[in-house]
Amino acid sequence: MSAACEVWFYHLERTSLDHALPELLEKTLKKGWKARVRAASQDCVDFFDDWLWRYRNEAFLPHAKDGEPFAERQPVLLGTDESNLNGAEALFLIDGAEPGDASGYQRCIVLFDGQDQAAVAQARTHWSKFRAQGLGVSYWQQGAERGWEKKA
Repeated sequence: MSAACEVWFYHLERTSLDHALPELLEKTLKKGWKARVRAASQDCVDFFDDWLWRYRNEAFLPHAKDGEPFAERQPVLLGTDESNLNGAEALFLIDGAEPGDASGYQRCIVLFDGQDQAAVAQARTHWSKFRAQGLGVSYWQQGAERGWEKKA
C-alpha cells in the first residue's frame, strides 16, 4: 500500500505561474517522477503546451497534451480531466482546476496567485477539503529572496 498523497500549496507572490510551473516541473523530473498538469481550461493547457517548449533558450520540458500520440509515455502530461494516463506521481493543479481524487499520486501541488482573491479563496477551500480527507497539507510562500519558505 502506498503512502497517502501529500498536498503542497504554493502561494505565488513574486513569480508568475508561467515561470514557477516549469521550475517545479524540472524539480519533479529530477526526482525521477512524472507529472500530470491539470488546468481548468483548454486555453491554459494550450498556452503551457507552447510555453514549455520555449520558456528557456537552453532547455525545454518534454511533454504532451491529452489525446496526442504516445501521451502515456510523456514525463509531463497536460490536460483538463482527472485521468492519470502517464502514471504520474505528481499532480499539479493550475488555473483553478478542481483536485478530484488525488489518492493515486504521491504529491499534489496547488499553485495559486496571491494577488487574485478568488484564487486565494479557492485555495483555502481546497485546503479544507484535503484536510478533511486526512491528507497531509503544507503551505509554501515565496520569501523575500526568490526561494520558497514553508509556512505551515
